Amino acid sequence: MIIGLTARIAAGKRTFSRYFEEKGFIYYSLSYFLREELKEKGIEITRKNLQDYGNKLREEEGVGVLGKRAREKVVSGKNYIIDGIRNPGEIEELRKIPGFVLISIDAPQEIRFKRFLKRAKFSDPKTWKEFLKIDKRDFGENELEYGQQVGKCMELADYNLINNKDMKELENKIKEVYNIIKNKES
Repeated sequence: MIIGLTARIAAGKRTFSRYFEEKGFIYYSLSYFLREELKEKGIEITRKNLQDYGNKLREEEGVGVLGKRAREKVVSGKNYIIDGIRNPGEIEELRKIPGFVLISIDAPQEIRFKRFLKRAKFSDPKTWKEFLKIDKRDFGENELEYGQQVGKCMELADYNLINNKDMKELENKIKEVYNIIKNKES
């Protein structure tokens, strides 16, 4: 089973991924490929630098480059969760894997901003204005075809989850989707 994950910032991707990791799924984040290259180049790893470098790679090597890199890591017969899908070209590449399923997660902006403040990562925005700026970019506002396009990716999802309640509610939704996908494979 290969599950792709696209989501708004702070919508619950990591919680979702952990559930599948606990079930033995191998976790890949498309940003992993970007992080490795930024480290090699001595460039600070920030959200903006990751986004800019991802856009640069997609412009130079095609919009599906990160999906292709992930697809090349997939070994037949193993289960994977592939996180951080931000461009429809990545989905196109990943859909070449038999049985690939795309799931999106969303949550209201106010809830996601509160999660940002609570998790207090150094690179997370500290103000509502900063949050809106990165959220709009990630979603695809004013981005070119090779840029961040989470909104378009979410439209292509096979399953859509809304994470607007507590952790238990999200876990129940994850279990429901997992059982549906598992039963379709059987």
